[in-house]
Amino acid sequence: MTSRSCPDPTCGIARSLDVLGERWALLVIRDAMLGRTRFSEFRSHLGVSPDILTARLASLVEFGVLTRQTYREPGEREREEYLLTDAGRELSAVLAALNAWGVEHRPVDAGSRITYTDPDSGAALRLAFVDPDGREVAPGAVHLSRREPA
Repeated sequence: MTSRSCPDPTCGIARSLDVLGERWALLVIRDAMLGRTRFSEFRSHLGVSPDILTARLASLVEFGVLTRQTYREPGEREREEYLLTDAGRELSAVLAALNAWGVEHRPVDAGSRITYTDPDSGAALRLAFVDPDGREVAPGAVHLSRREPA
């Protein structure tokens, strides 16, 4: 696999989309965060074609989001599973933000929902912009700016 050409290599968003912008990539990562590790699990849950899934998994491994590990169940041949790396696990905030936006702006009446909870207390979690003093800033009030290198 070769690296794609990033339209603006100084922009973190553009560099991230170079890795994550392909259809199915974030859904594979979501499923990995939900505990799926095997090709057959991803394929069955997502309904994606084998060729596309193979390409997405290879790309996510190439860019360090997933790692490929061999396993063998008793009496079976060797197989591979895909595990999140630290970089992959750090995408939980990205997925939480996309999930929150989808729930708010693309609601559905039925179906399961992804929830984010504190592993110790079980309390529901949500993402927020917080200033250095700990004050929460509403997403609509956040200003995006570009800082030029010094």
